[in-house]
Formats: sequence, structure tokens, C-alpha cells
Amino acid sequence: MKKLLTIAAAFLCWACYAQQNFNTLSAKEKKEGWKLLFDGSNTKGWHTFNTTAAGEAWKVSDGDLHLDVESKTGRGDLTTDNAYSNFDLKLEWKVSPNGNSGIIFYSQEGEQYKNSYVTGPEMQVLDNDGHPDGKIIKHRAGDLYDLIKSSKETPKPVGEWNQVEIIADNGNLSLFLNGEKTVSTIMWDDNWKQLIAGSKFKDMPDFGKFKSGKIVLQDHGDAVYFRNIKIKVL
Repeated sequence: MKKLLTIAAAFLCWACYAQQNFNTLSAKEKKEGWKLLFDGSNTKGWHTFNTTAAGEAWKVSDGDLHLDVESKTGRGDLTTDNAYSNFDLKLEWKVSPNGNSGIIFYSQEGEQYKNSYVTGPEMQVLDNDGHPDGKIIKHRAGDLYDLIKSSKETPKPVGEWNQVEIIADNGNLSLFLNGEKTVSTIMWDDNWKQLIAGSKFKDMPDFGKFKSGKIVLQDHGDAVYFRNIKIKVL
């Protein structure tokens, strides 16, 4: 009995430690140059696409940032205030049953751009088994949306947290899902242009052309949750 109580106490201590370390940086990460994009308490550093502030549909609670799909106002893609060129981005996401969202990067704002995805490539966030996009090649979780299919599929069951890393360094792009590399490609070369020409983005003249831009969390109409969002400029 004493042994069981000791194990239980150890588990609770670990759980408390893990909870306290959400949305924080270790001393090592700080030394390496990592910066938090979300501190677990507010939406500072973010705004809704093509506006100046974060819409009220994006809520912060229990240390995560999530889209309240019941909200009638303040909807839209959540966008970083800052633009990034070469970067290493890490975050965690989970999605509701049948849910769809995405992580868009190199996105541009302005009157000429009505949506974040007309310029920025996207790493897909999806309930593969529940959402219709799960039946479409290059539309599943971890894919470079509509451009490159994951080399392996590693998403966790719907409702569980998934770990993402996106590394964009002088045109070298790598996507990781739960510690496994899912996509590796070179941006802006002839092959990149061919990928775009064969995709749904072929008629969007500025898609995938920019070498600096905003990071976007997509409002696709479904409940989605994010936490531990951090970035290192390369």
C-alpha cells in the first residue's frame, strides 16, 4: 500500500510539474534564442488576419489558446504581429472530433489578400478519421496541404495533443509531427513552382512566393486548441 501511495504521489508531482511548464521556456531554450509566442494567459502578439487585434472568438483558458466556434463575432484566422523569415517553430495542437484547422506560414496581409492561405503554405491540422479531408491525398494531418503528402502518418487520436515542428531555413523546409519528419522540400525552386502549378493554389499568383511573412492559426470553423507555441529565429 505504501508503495502504491508513493507511486501515486510521484505521478501527481510529475503531472503538476508538467502543467507548470506549459507555455514556458527552459533556461537552455532561452540561451538558444527561443521566444514564446503564447504565454498561456493572453493573446498578446497576435491579431485576427487583416485587423489590429485578436478577435474575441479566440479564447485563453487552462493554459491553451482555442477557437470558440459558438462565438458569433471575432472570428477569423489568428495571426502573429511579427513576420518571420528563417525560423524554427514548435507548438502543440489538438482538434475536436471531425475538426479541421491548419498552421500557415509566410502569410501576407493587405487589402489585396482576403485570406491568409492565398499566400502562405499550410501544415494541415485534422481529424483524419472524422473529417472528409481525411479521404483526400495531401489533405491529412501533417501534410503540406495540397502540395506534399506526409512520408509517414503520426497523428495521435482525436482529442490528444500533437507536437509540431516547422523548420524553414533559406528555402529548406521540414515538417515534423510527434517527433517524426513528415515533409522535406526546397521552397522557391523549379520543383516548388511545379508543385504549386499542380495544386489548388495554381490560380493564386502570390502563393508560396514570399520569403518572410506571418504565422497563422487557421479558423476553419471547428474547435481547435494550441499551446506551447515557441519560435527561434535562424
